[in-house]
Amino acid sequence: MEQLRFINRGDEGAASGRPAPGISDGGADTDGRDGEGARARGGPRIIVFGNSGSGKSTYAAHLAREEGLVHLDLDTLVWEPGKVAVPRPTSVVQADLQRFLDAEKRWVIEGCYSEWVEVASAQCTELVLLNPGEATCVAHCRARPWESHKYRSQEEQDKMLGFLLDWVRAYYTRDDSCSLARHRQLFDDFKGAKREFTAPVSFCAPEVPPST
Repeated sequence: MEQLRFINRGDEGAASGRPAPGISDGGADTDGRDGEGARARGGPRIIVFGNSGSGKSTYAAHLAREEGLVHLDLDTLVWEPGKVAVPRPTSVVQADLQRFLDAEKRWVIEGCYSEWVEVASAQCTELVLLNPGEATCVAHCRARPWESHKYRSQEEQDKMLGFLLDWVRAYYTRDDSCSLARHRQLFDDFKGAKREFTAPVSFCAPEVPPST
């Protein structure tokens, strides 16, 4: 079996070596979308989703540190490591995500892929949509440091910036699984606790309590 990667974000005390990529440490369960059973089985289990550059990684890393959660970046499941824009087989992504959900009890998952957000949402206790607007997302992408788990070098990442910015701007008009239209549908259909941020998240100001 291929050795899968870990991203060290979250609770420092958890064991390493679990067979799922992009995970720091911590824990998930299986429960319904109403959130009641999920809470009873020991969350929090939070999904953060939205456009590229919306602040998903920053907010998820903050939650992982503050709450001692396992942090899973869906990019590390969806794309082949060490390659640019080469997707992993859907069956492999599904198996790795399910392995994570079966193994962990306290987690934060971040990503833009509606099909995988929907799978994980069956077990989450809170859904968070980051929707700060196009200008903020573009600015964040321009200022983004080297993402070593996606690109082999800063230069390789810089070459993809133009494509990324076009993709970010099209978020509001596309209708694919990573579009605002699909994200809005998932958010509106979710019956458990949820919140939407329409401005960049401030870690200094009190958070607005989620709606139910």
